Amino acid sequence: ILQNPDGHATYARKGVRPPSKSYAVDYADVRGQILAKRAAEIAAAGGHNLLLVGSPGSGKTMIARRLPTILPPLSEEEALESTRVHSVAGTLASGVSLLRERPFRAPHHSVSQAGLLGGGSHPRPGEVSLAHHGVLFLDELPEFRRGALEALRQPVEEGNVRVVRAAASVRFPSRFLLVAAMNPCPCGYLGETRCSCDASQVSRYAGRLSGPLLDRIDLQVEVARVRKEDLAGGTPGEASESIRERVATARTLQVDRYGSALLRNGSVEPGELIARGNFKSDAVAFLGNGMDRIGFSARAYNRILRVARTIADLVAEDAVEERHIAEAIRYRLMDRPRYAGSV
Repeated sequence: ILQNPDGHATYARKGVRPPSKSYAVDYADVRGQILAKRAAEIAAAGGHNLLLVGSPGSGKTMIARRLPTILPPLSEEEALESTRVHSVAGTLASGVSLLRERPFRAPHHSVSQAGLLGGGSHPRPGEVSLAHHGVLFLDELPEFRRGALEALRQPVEEGNVRVVRAAASVRFPSRFLLVAAMNPCPCGYLGETRCSCDASQVSRYAGRLSGPLLDRIDLQVEVARVRKEDLAGGTPGEASESIRERVATARTLQVDRYGSALLRNGSVEPGELIARGNFKSDAVAFLGNGMDRIGFSARAYNRILRVARTIADLVAEDAVEERHIAEAIRYRLMDRPRYAGSV
């Protein structure tokens, strides 16, 4: 039976270190989308869940599928934990004895709650556990079953999921980075002449996502359509390798700050974030003024602080200043008036 890893497990196989992976995809392939790629970098660096909102064909899936390429390579312990989960689930490919790259799971929105969280008469890991130490991508987020989305809150918050059956109660690990994508409205073309949705339809569509679920998604960004000039011959984007170096540096700073490889800005308790985050008083005041002026909800307050701390870490700055807060505010799309009343 798998138990939730606490960072202190001992394994028989030592000295196994997965080699660095040369991925078939790269962020250099993504033209334009500067804001969305920046949000992906922040998500990877601070362990922040990410929601991408954009019309069909804007590049949401392309950005999500490249996120593993900017995560640090699996450590020995992470590789063993992920391999154990896939072994129990029976999803290890023939001849594979050790997973060497971070999992990327993308279940269809028709997946059942048991398929997402785990289940069966003999409990097996679900998608949240198969994504352990990797990325769980939920495309068309509002189309998932409401019950499955609400049940997702426990593994997102706690890093594990309990599957209870008559014969057994099993706890599977589920420490993953959640990346979700959705259209801005039912037809998908909000703001374009071909959009046929009125304000109430937009509000109801966004309202399929509950406030408690959105509470657990720090980064919520719009993915605009790529300009023709960028598609035709724009300059290639920054390569994943250089982004990954910044992510690794930021993660090292967080290990030093919190004293644990399991704690990051996206998951640390609010009190510890405030105590150790080194937020300048004028930056906190700026956030307070911004909430009054822009109308952000109270639940966004700690999320913005978390993201701002990661933004500062990415440039190895000890203190969080106004400019870090200002950038973090840009990533709170669902708190803006168009959507805020629906969740």
